[in-house]
Amino acid sequence: MRKEGDFPTRFQHIAVWKSPLSTEFRVAGAILASYHEKRFLTGLAWDLLAAAAMLRPSGKPTSILMLGVAGGTALRTLRHLLPEVYLTGIDLDAELISLADKEMHLRETDAEIIIADAYAWVKKNQRRFDVILDDLYLAGEEDVFRAEACDADWLGLLKGSLAPGGILALNLVTGPGHRAKQSATRKNLAARFPCVRALSTMDSLNEILVAGNDVAPGSRLAEFTVSFADWRDRMFWKRIKVRKLK
Repeated sequence: MRKEGDFPTRFQHIAVWKSPLSTEFRVAGAILASYHEKRFLTGLAWDLLAAAAMLRPSGKPTSILMLGVAGGTALRTLRHLLPEVYLTGIDLDAELISLADKEMHLRETDAEIIIADAYAWVKKNQRRFDVILDDLYLAGEEDVFRAEACDADWLGLLKGSLAPGGILALNLVTGPGHRAKQSATRKNLAARFPCVRALSTMDSLNEILVAGNDVAPGSRLAEFTVSFADWRDRMFWKRIKVRKLK
């Protein structure tokens, strides 16, 4: 890949890197979003977010809310796996969304994209969703961080936006500097939901926590493997591990 240019937005400085078939958005050296013309999966957190949505216990969701769209990497995979699902994405960075439309074909996901502060939007929300995906991270100079904590108030708001039988998935960065927040979020989720499962994969420094009255086991993912034509996508999908925390 080679660097094509820098695109500062109101909230972050994005570097666009390209190869003949792929595009990456990078912020402070970290990959913010990834697009490939022929493949969907990356071995990273976006795979886990898409997989998490498949763990709705009563079957395929009909509505998904994504908090934190970025380049739409996870939305693209979700659209591929669930052609009929209604996708709604919330993101604060209008310039990033415009760049994703241009460089990563975000519009092809046919998602309803709302430019708003996700925290303020959820507080006023009256809609209910089968799946809510929380990927609300911002990029700092040296690391990513959450603008707000996953505390009791926030989890209560998200739970209130779930349809009956719905599930909530939270992206958590793991490793040094993030362990205390990871532990606290696990504890907060366990206090509010009867079932919590964790998704991980060997190449990602992320853990996706999926919570609900019930959450389907990892065996549910096997039925979606055939959705991917490329062997690399199938390999990454099979590498996803799901374990029950509660």
